[in-house]
Amino acid sequence: MKANNLVNSHNEWDELEEIIVGSARLARVPEKDKGIVAASVGGGYDYFDPDISEFFPEYILQETEEDIDNFTSELKKLNIKVRRPEDISINNFSTPDWHCDSFFPYCPRDVLLTVGNSIIETPNLFRSRYFETIAYKETLIEFMQSGARWISAPKPRLLDHGYNIQDKAQLSLNNHEPVFDAANVIRAGRDLFYLVSDSGNRLGMQWLQNAVGHDYTVHELSPSIYSSVHIDSTLSFLRPGLLLANPARVNEDNIPDILKKWEIIYAPKMTEYSYSDIKPSSSKWLGMNLLMLSPTLAVVDKHQTELIKLLEKRGIDVLPTLLRHGRTLGGGFHCITLDVRRKGKLESYF
Repeated sequence: MKANNLVNSHNEWDELEEIIVGSARLARVPEKDKGIVAASVGGGYDYFDPDISEFFPEYILQETEEDIDNFTSELKKLNIKVRRPEDISINNFSTPDWHCDSFFPYCPRDVLLTVGNSIIETPNLFRSRYFETIAYKETLIEFMQSGARWISAPKPRLLDHGYNIQDKAQLSLNNHEPVFDAANVIRAGRDLFYLVSDSGNRLGMQWLQNAVGHDYTVHELSPSIYSSVHIDSTLSFLRPGLLLANPARVNEDNIPDILKKWEIIYAPKMTEYSYSDIKPSSSKWLGMNLLMLSPTLAVVDKHQTELIKLLEKRGIDVLPTLLRHGRTLGGGFHCITLDVRRKGKLESYF
């Protein structure tokens, strides 16, 4: 590893030095994406709101960018370097197997995964996100030139038979090829936890274990914990030994034994709110989608006052922050960020 390596993030809580924050400027609903249809069936959410013909209403995009600008200003006050994606829109693209229109680079946490000194492009569930990492290409090149390992998972074909659209009782992804979102993974040093769900299959977990090698163990989180998309509104690592869990999903029967070694605190009831008439694409539990800036400081949705009180009782200060349309666009503060450099080193916490 070079001394100036810009990528160094081993867990969810070490003191943050550099981060990527997504953009809502090009937000649209890709109508031709079978992956979105499958996720909607499995998760019970309708991404195709009748009020959205193609692009989200302009006021939603403007207000979201205002909120993101305020958020990044607070990060910069803490001497955290902030990077943003390029405004690149790739519409009506195709592979040899299908045609699609593009999504938008709002949630870098979904398409990029930081593991130690490596940054991994993951094989995303959505066809519309097939080329999304182009928006981060110049940044990825800079990371590589600094000494980071830049890895891209094999591009999945995402054929029709890879999705399960008819049966809500089954996961949306079949196990035909490695497919997973980076947000299916949460990190605790040498232990990575991978949610098998509508947005990540077991072949994806196997590929990840092979990619990170013997220095890491990838643990399966069962669909019985949460079978829809992503893990970061279900479990959050706050600091070594302390875990925040979603009480509607996590219990003694479905949480892995290894995590029972930590203290588990359960999130309180979420405060629901709306700044638009657009149907949300994320559940109310996006309110616990927090970002740890250090073991003693968290960015939390300012509406979630009970959660803030709970964290403060555990010695965690809170930076209460506004993201008015997070549920509409499908991402809270953990979703819309990717921590690429934190102080700290690779350790074992279990």
